[in-house]
Amino acid sequence: MKTIVITGGTDGIGRALAEERLSRGDRVMVIARDPAKGRAWLDHAAAAGAADRAWFVAADLSLVAETRKAVDTVTSAVAAVDALVLCARRYRSERTETPEGIEENFALFYLSRYLLGHGLAPALARAARPVVVNVAGPGAELGVVRWHDLELRSDYHGGAALGQGGKLNDLLGVAFAQRYPGIAYVLVHPGVTATGFSGTYDAATRVHVEAMRRTAKPVSAALPPILAAIDEPAGALTAFVEGRRIAVDGPDFDPGAAARLWALTKDRLAGPAPATTASRTPDTVKPAGSPAPAPC
Repeated sequence: MKTIVITGGTDGIGRALAEERLSRGDRVMVIARDPAKGRAWLDHAAAAGAADRAWFVAADLSLVAETRKAVDTVTSAVAAVDALVLCARRYRSERTETPEGIEENFALFYLSRYLLGHGLAPALARAARPVVVNVAGPGAELGVVRWHDLELRSDYHGGAALGQGGKLNDLLGVAFAQRYPGIAYVLVHPGVTATGFSGTYDAATRVHVEAMRRTAKPVSAALPPILAAIDEPAGALTAFVEGRRIAVDGPDFDPGAAARLWALTKDRLAGPAPATTASRTPDTVKPAGSPAPAPC
């Protein structure tokens, strides 16, 4: 039995993956914002006779404080994590800052993945074949990164924010693989998939999104490369676009750029502490009467 932690696991690819791994007999811990969706996930697990292997942590991962508390919740519940799968992200047509004063895409799509990966690294290191699967969209050119404006305070565009976020996650993978050579790191671009397309869209973008929905692949078609990465991680750092492996040793995966981002991230996280009113302790929700999962 493996312990799988999935962010964004109450919708789309994350939910389908959670259900699939639960059906295979794994222990599945889902981190997401909406307690109602979390209870629906737990109800599904109970109906499948797997209530003792399903876990839900309610946390808004766009908030640094809640992400850190979610890490603490996971590490207090299990001794080891076999796979961390990072799926959570949202689209914003208009630039939005979190209550902690951080641009939301940068906070959710990048900072939360940085914090979860490094925060759970000790638990991952205790597993036999640990892996982080970052569903982000690898392979963009390094030039999309606005080094002097990572939070896009000028000339914001939702697509540019997601494009840069994907590249930041590429560099996160490079730095993580160097720092934790015993933990495989896999970057996955599943292609356009018929998920919930979570986000807030202006009129023009919504038209584009609706067109994408009509041609998007089903969620089930996006799972095979993620499942393969969990079951057979290969190498310290690998990247796949719609199941096709791409090189991670070229200039767009530059270790120097990864080190630069690492330093900038540490500086950003070392800034003024977020206001205590901006966050809440993540709620751990289980079906009534069901036990917590035993440590690995």
